[in-house]
Amino acid sequence: MNLGFNLLLWATHVTDALLPVIEDIKATGYDGVEIPMFEGTPEHYARLGRRLRDLGLGSTGIGVMPGGGKSAVSADKAERAAALDHIKWLTDCTAALGASLVAGPFHQPLGEFSGRGPTADEIARVTEVHKAAAQYAAKSGVALSVEPLNRFECYFLNTAGQAASLVRAVGEPNYGYLYDTFHFNIEENSITAVIPETIAQINHVHISENNRGVPGAGHIAFAEVFAALKAARYDGWMTIEAFGSALPDLAAATKIWRPLFAEERDVYRQGYRLMRDGWDRA
Repeated sequence: MNLGFNLLLWATHVTDALLPVIEDIKATGYDGVEIPMFEGTPEHYARLGRRLRDLGLGSTGIGVMPGGGKSAVSADKAERAAALDHIKWLTDCTAALGASLVAGPFHQPLGEFSGRGPTADEIARVTEVHKAAAQYAAKSGVALSVEPLNRFECYFLNTAGQAASLVRAVGEPNYGYLYDTFHFNIEENSITAVIPETIAQINHVHISENNRGVPGAGHIAFAEVFAALKAARYDGWMTIEAFGSALPDLAAATKIWRPLFAEERDVYRQGYRLMRDGWDRA
């Protein structure tokens, strides 16, 4: 089990300015950090990866489908081709970083809705794009972890069942889905029951409180989540994702309009103890 922390709490593009925070994350006990990939070049991520390895940290990547003519759901062939190119770029940046997994909702742009759930044609389109993306990523030893989001953020992929079905349809060994406690707290009748039901398709885990603040300060039953993951023999990354007000655009997108914690370090320090102690007790 590797314990990670997602740097979206501070940045959508990680530079040397964040190194003091990353060093404290390492000192706290984390095995690695999750690197937002919203811009930049593979060369930038190669330099960042070397710095992380010098600190003794591993890494994963995280990205989104940005829209603006890029969408794997779209009926427009050019938009789907652009979506595939975007996932290839995420893969190249991840490989340059020295990481072996990139996650995120790279199925559709955030906040776009059709007024209904996904159609069979849309599922077929995403399956085709993601199969090609996974085959491309496999050449670099990178795994893709597609992320279901709650119904207020997207319409294409909301539940564990939908995600597991998509993973089976794509049918590539380096393609799985991201289990996220925040989103499934909204969408699932039981956030733990879906773990044994879909463990074969889960290849990444996000630990996130019901309000996206300090893990353990809200009502999510993390002890039950850890026990279910351990019983299912999950052995990948377990990464905290939290959001604050440091980035106005991201705060607006994630609907963070009030303080959720006193200091950012409270999130990663208390979150680490929650995960470390919780996993050891599970």
